[in-house]
Amino acid sequence: MPILIKICFEISFIAKFFWICYTFFMMELKKNQQFQVHIESYSSEGFGVCRIEGRAVFVPKTIVGESWEIRLVKVTKTAVYARGERLLTASPERHDSQCPYYTQCGGCDLWHMSYKEELRFKLGRVNDALAHIGRQTFRAEEILGSDSVVRYRNKGIFAVADLDGRPAAGFYRERSHELIPVDSCLIQNETSERAAAAVLAFMEKYAVPAYDESSGNGCIRHVFCRKAWQTKDTVVCVVAARGLGTNTAALVDTLREAVPELSGIVLNVNKTRGNTVLSGDFYTLWGRGEISDVLCGSRFSIAPQAFFQINPPQAERLYQKALDYAAPDRNSLVFDLYCGAGTISLCLAQKAGRVIGAEIVPEAVENAKANAAANGFDNTEFICADAGEAAVKLSDRGLRPDIVVVDPPRKGMNEDAIAAVASMEPDRLVYVSCNPSTLARDILRFHAHGYQLRAATAVDMFPRTCHVETVTLLTKQ
Repeated sequence: MPILIKICFEISFIAKFFWICYTFFMMELKKNQQFQVHIESYSSEGFGVCRIEGRAVFVPKTIVGESWEIRLVKVTKTAVYARGERLLTASPERHDSQCPYYTQCGGCDLWHMSYKEELRFKLGRVNDALAHIGRQTFRAEEILGSDSVVRYRNKGIFAVADLDGRPAAGFYRERSHELIPVDSCLIQNETSERAAAAVLAFMEKYAVPAYDESSGNGCIRHVFCRKAWQTKDTVVCVVAARGLGTNTAALVDTLREAVPELSGIVLNVNKTRGNTVLSGDFYTLWGRGEISDVLCGSRFSIAPQAFFQINPPQAERLYQKALDYAAPDRNSLVFDLYCGAGTISLCLAQKAGRVIGAEIVPEAVENAKANAAANGFDNTEFICADAGEAAVKLSDRGLRPDIVVVDPPRKGMNEDAIAAVASMEPDRLVYVSCNPSTLARDILRFHAHGYQLRAATAVDMFPRTCHVETVTLLTKQ
C-alpha cells in the first residue's frame, strides 16, 4: 500500500508539473505575433474565433470555415484579440461590403457576410447563451429573418461634433467617442440623413457650435429623426445643450425647406453631462411633437422619448409570436411590464380580458393611455413604475395575473423584479429580450423560482448588426 501511495503521489506531481508548463507556455502569446489559423466559431459580438495554444483568439470581420494569417493586437489574461492580415481561404458566405464606412463606423458588424450566414450566427448566439449561461438543454429552432436588410430603421440618431473647424454628423468609431462623419448610412432612412445635413447647414450659416463632451461647451449634440411606417408622419428632434434664442425660427425654416415631409420639429434641451441622447425638457417648435403610426392593427402616438421598435415589419412578427406564446383569452388577466408606449399591451388587449401595463418613463405611460383610448380599448390600465415596483403594487391590490409579459432593456431584469414577478405565480411568462446573455441569465433565475423554458424563437430586428431579439415562453413547473 505505501508503494501504491508513493506511485500515485509521483504521478500527481508529474501531472501538476506538466500542467504548470502547459499553462506557462499557453500564456506566452504576445502582441504582434503572427499565426495562420482556421476560424472555428463566433463570439457574441460576431467576431470569428480560432484557437492558439489552447486559447480562444477573437478576429473581427472573419467567417467560420475561413483560413487567415492574423496578427495579435491585444493579449490579456482573459482574452486575446487579433487582426486578420491576409485571407488564405475565403468562405462562400463572404460578400464585399456595400457600406464605405464599414471598417470605420461602429454601427454595423456583419456587412462582410451573407444574410444567410448572419441569421445562422444569430440563431447560434441565442442558443449558445441559453446553453452556457442559462444551462438550458432547450434550443430555439427558428429565427425570423427580415425582408429588408437596408434602410429598415424608422429612427435615426446622428451625433454632432466640430471637426477641423466645421460641424459634422455621423456615428462613433467602435468603442470610442471619435466621430466618423457619415453622409449616407445604409441602415438608416433617407429622411434622417437629409435632416442631419440640414442641421449642419444651419449651424454653419448661423455659427452655432457643436457640443463638446469634454468641456461641456457648445450647443448642438444630436439630430434625432423618427419616421412612421404606415403614415406620413416624420418628426425631427434636435438635441442641444441650451436653447437657440433668436436662431430658433431659422432652424425651423431650414429643416422645413430641406425636409418638406416633416410633420413636427422638437427641441430637446439636454443639459446633462455624458452621452445620454434624450434628457431634460422638450419643446415643440413647429407642427406636432409626436408621430402617429400603425402597428398590429392599432394606431400609436409616439413621443421622441418613448420606446418604439425601430424595424416595424419585424416588430409585428415579434409581437405576434409573443401573443402566440401568451395565448390569452377573454378570462385572462395580463401584466405587461416595461410596456413602453403600449405596443405589446394593445396586441394583448385584442384577446385578453384585461391588460395592465407598467413603464418607468412618464411620457411613455401617457402615450400608452392615449393610444389605448384612441383605439377604443377599455380593458387596459397603465401605471408609472419599474417592473419590480409595479409587481409589488399590483400584488398588494390583490391581483394575480394569469400571464406576465416582460420586455426589459439590454441589462435585463434585476433579481428583485424577478422575485416579485415569480411571487405572483402567473401560469405563463413571456420574456422578450434584445440581449441573449441577460435573457439566459434571467431564465436561470426564473428557473430557481420554479419556471421552465418551454419555447423560444429568435427574431432579427437589426440586420447587419450583431444584435438579435428573442421571444421565450416559461411556464410554472
